[in-house]
Amino acid sequence: MRTKPWKIYTIGILLAEAVGALSGWLTKDGMKLFNEQILQPPLSPPSFVFPIVWGILYALMGIGSARIYLAPPSADRSMGLNLYIIQLAVNFFWSLIFFNMQRFGFALLWLLLLWGLVLWMIVVFSRTDRLAAKLQIPYLLWLTFAAYLNFGVWYLNR
Repeated sequence: MRTKPWKIYTIGILLAEAVGALSGWLTKDGMKLFNEQILQPPLSPPSFVFPIVWGILYALMGIGSARIYLAPPSADRSMGLNLYIIQLAVNFFWSLIFFNMQRFGFALLWLLLLWGLVLWMIVVFSRTDRLAAKLQIPYLLWLTFAAYLNFGVWYLNR
């Protein structure tokens, strides 16, 4: 019996949101210290913006991954799902490196790795489901802005 698509979408969204929530919970003390003591570059949004944006991005990730999961089996489908899990793990650890360890230079390199993985994931997703790929574009754009912020924090706090 085939699983109902709405269950796959729900699982996809909940998995992505859970990764974000766990990362946020594990870094809450580091974020507080960051907001109080670290110089931030121009265009840095207020801290309340980040959970809103990330909540939306994680939902889009979950929807995209569900669409790929529901696609007919193929090498691109498998590769896309593997890239999705890998980038989600890299995403999770960036917050720990940046906020808890305050290794801003290393976090920037880690973020560039994440950016590359997400771009690769978009390319692979597009071969299976174009909408799933398009749903990841806001994520890539936000990561680009995050790289600017990360670089600015590293530069201002060397």
